[in-house]
Amino acid sequence: MLPKLLTEAVGTFLLMLVIGLSSLQFDETAPLAIGFALMALVHFGGHVSGAHYNPATSIAFWIRGGFPAREVLPYVAAQFLGAVAAAMLTYKFLGVPLHIAPDEGVSIAKAIAGEAVMSFFLIAVILNVATARATQDNHYAGLAIGGAVTACIYAMATISGGAFNPAVGLASALVEIVVGNPVTGEAWIYLAGPLAGGVAAASVFKLTHPGE
Repeated sequence: MLPKLLTEAVGTFLLMLVIGLSSLQFDETAPLAIGFALMALVHFGGHVSGAHYNPATSIAFWIRGGFPAREVLPYVAAQFLGAVAAAMLTYKFLGVPLHIAPDEGVSIAKAIAGEAVMSFFLIAVILNVATARATQDNHYAGLAIGGAVTACIYAMATISGGAFNPAVGLASALVEIVVGNPVTGEAWIYLAGPLAGGVAAASVFKLTHPGE
């Protein structure tokens, strides 16, 4: 269990660090950096922990079947610890914390819907390329998953904030609180939206892959 949790913590830390540093320095190309980072990290940790790096993904894996319930909370805890450490290191590097929030004028309902739909897209891709029998032992999982997250960020970041991951959204909000910055009151969107999308993705996977 320890190798899995360490891999999840380190992988989420590295992903969150790239998210924070690239988003704060390079608005236009940040999604590409994040996508390439996730692609690499899938291959870094996929054979050890499954390379979830996202509480919504871990819960979706459990609902899909084949991932034991007893591992869900430890995975989530490892992911949050990694994300918080990276969010704090981002602040130390750049002097400002990463701020994730819906665009001005975007309603809560629209922001949640955006996070849910894109989380569904991302996690549906993950389940299909990383867990389906027909795609076992493929060599393109990292490319598919990295490409999916890049597309999701370009499509939704300026609307919902583009977290698609409770660890990313809540870790950035926590660090903002710690350093005394105003934090969005809608940070819970990044819990509700991705979880809804992940549950939907796992449910659709079970319907489209009967017997798995």
